[in-house]
Amino acid sequence: MSSPSKRREMDLMKLMMSDYKVEMINDGMQEFHVDFNGPSDSPYHGGVWRIRVELPDAYPYKSPSIGFVNKIYHPNVDEMSGSVCLDVINQTWSPMFDPLNGDAAALMMRDRAAYEQKVKEYCEKYAKPEDIGAAMEEKSSDEELSEDEYASSDDAVAGHADP
Repeated sequence: MSSPSKRREMDLMKLMMSDYKVEMINDGMQEFHVDFNGPSDSPYHGGVWRIRVELPDAYPYKSPSIGFVNKIYHPNVDEMSGSVCLDVINQTWSPMFDPLNGDAAALMMRDRAAYEQKVKEYCEKYAKPEDIGAAMEEKSSDEELSEDEYASSDDAVAGHADP
């Protein structure tokens, strides 16, 4: 059997050769971003998301840490942090697992049409190709810019609306 580091390299190489856009975060092979489109047969169709993936030293024996960089409305994704519920990674998904977004889970179970409409609204608002870059800038600027600089950077981003 191959070592965990060889498995990590092999899995990462497969991912990089796929149709997904993969960007390494640091020089190592443990942290990277993956951009992907919402499935065409779902309310997420038309959305583009960036996830941050961190492979633990014990990968593949321990699950990767995965989080959305831009917002998504889903029962098993924390709306504020973008964290993904580990049950989603380790098992077949169901809204019955401990949802990180209880409002989304309840709406999905109670009123599927309203849930899908809210998903589409989030796609429009947060999941366009240009939103991936904006979400990245916002997360890094929270730490790097003063309030005055941050306000002026928001104005610049707001000026680039789609025609």
